[in-house]
Amino acid sequence: MARAGLTAERVTEAAADLADAVGFENITVSALARHFGVKDASLYAHLRNLQDLRERVAMLAAGELADRIAAAVAGRSGKEAMVAFANAYRDYALAHPGRYTATQAVRVDPAVLARSTAYVRTIELTHAMLRAYKLAEPDLTDAGRLMRSAFHGYISLEANGGFSHSREVRRSWERALDGLHIMLENWPADPSRHAAEEE
Repeated sequence: MARAGLTAERVTEAAADLADAVGFENITVSALARHFGVKDASLYAHLRNLQDLRERVAMLAAGELADRIAAAVAGRSGKEAMVAFANAYRDYALAHPGRYTATQAVRVDPAVLARSTAYVRTIELTHAMLRAYKLAEPDLTDAGRLMRSAFHGYISLEANGGFSHSREVRRSWERALDGLHIMLENWPADPSRHAAEEE
């Protein structure tokens, strides 16, 4: 592949594909250079270092994930939106394991985050979906963190073969979402908020 054809976008996309194929932790500048058939130095015209490359993959993946979620929840609310959100999240994570790992493993520089809406969009989509359950801050943040933890934990165990019982994994996922819906509908009141209101 000709060196003149390299761009930051092509390098990032290739790194994301490589992450899905061999694992995000195995991405290196040298491996990427071999993919393009160039010297390592050729890639440094398009990225600063390995951390920059990993941040770029994380931002790309975060944007793709947000797009998937936005398309899935469009026109839906309540349980229907939550299930669509969860399934889009799970489907992306299982189909693109390297990309998904990047969204979880990379601590992106705040200056980089400020130039992109990728992660912010996911938060906004999460909050918009949770508001249908009549949640407001700080419950939006608390419920959002619980959802992310539940999704990530389940998907990580599934991807690593952590569920050995004969029960079909997809069915357990569906039942878990039923339970999550009930929990969100019955989210407990924040005692500290009521105490503050009484003062």
